[in-house]
Amino acid sequence: MRSEFRLSATDGGARTGTVTTPRGTFTTPCFMPVGTRGAVRHLSSVDLADLGVEVVLANTYHLMLRPGAEVVRRHGGLAAFAAWDGLTLTDSGGYQIFSLQPKVDDEGAVFRSTYDGSTHRLTPEGAATVQADLGADIQMVLDVCPALPAPDRALRQAVDRTADWAARGRREFLGHEDAAGRQCQFGIVQGGLDEALRAESAERTVEVAFDGYAVGGLSVGETRNEMLDPLSAAVAGLPADQPRYFMGLGDPAGLVEVVARGIDMFDCVLPTRHARHGTVLTTAGRLNLRNARFADDDLPLDPEFPASPAAAWSRAYLRHLLLTDEPTGRRLLTLHNLAWLLDFVGRLRASIAEGRFAAFRTETLVVWG
Repeated sequence: MRSEFRLSATDGGARTGTVTTPRGTFTTPCFMPVGTRGAVRHLSSVDLADLGVEVVLANTYHLMLRPGAEVVRRHGGLAAFAAWDGLTLTDSGGYQIFSLQPKVDDEGAVFRSTYDGSTHRLTPEGAATVQADLGADIQMVLDVCPALPAPDRALRQAVDRTADWAARGRREFLGHEDAAGRQCQFGIVQGGLDEALRAESAERTVEVAFDGYAVGGLSVGETRNEMLDPLSAAVAGLPADQPRYFMGLGDPAGLVEVVARGIDMFDCVLPTRHARHGTVLTTAGRLNLRNARFADDDLPLDPEFPASPAAAWSRAYLRHLLLTDEPTGRRLLTLHNLAWLLDFVGRLRASIAEGRFAAFRTETLVVWG
């Protein structure tokens, strides 16, 4: 089944709507928390439901190593395994080609396990099969994500391999009875900061005819301004009637900028990683709770966000938990940061529906830009 994108409203290039998959529907723009190993760090599936999360992202590379895709399949797929009633998306392992720098050739990539050092080969066909076993509602095709800056030859090779792997991964997906009947598969656009390569990659990816499309290989170290024109070049070649996903973005300023360019979905470890290190998202911007000035501060984390799951506790108390390495502190900050960012995206959607997106974007950039 092809995913269905139903447009609700537009405001300039920004848009809001719904995406329907074989197992359910979610609203866009949509932020997807990252649950690398099948869980968002410090939180349960009940917590995620209480926060109003609609889609959770999990990592194919990690899950195929521990506990193994076959184990997940025998337990009914990732959502059933995690007792999660919402939707799931699995990445393909392509990010590990960027982060772990395995040996890559035209056929695929050879990784060493971060758990026991064993060797594993991942191909476009293998990535589709593993994700079919994982049973996510949306699976990503395997791609090549080059580090930036990259020489022209490396970018060209990444675009060509990504296009070839897209066709191979799509054929495997469509020929897999379980996958094609109950999952969607998204293609990925590469091309670094080269606008012409981005446009070419988008065209070649769309020719394969996926259920949705992602822009990968951005927000990997370049500045926000550097990424925006290549993003626009990619989005211009993507179908307006299918979902568009920016991979690996979670800061508020970045979100309003990519939404302004027609992006519908995004994921990032930012809110949860920030929480573990004592950084809190607030209406006034980031604050580092480890700073001494909060040692006797009676205020809640964000006085302007009373719906925070951590609103009952003072900054001073939460700082105390962090500095004494009490896990409760990291859990409460994680709940707060995710709740805050989900509320931010909810307000972003409302601004599009009500024709106020330009003002919302400007206000966000003043605080977060």
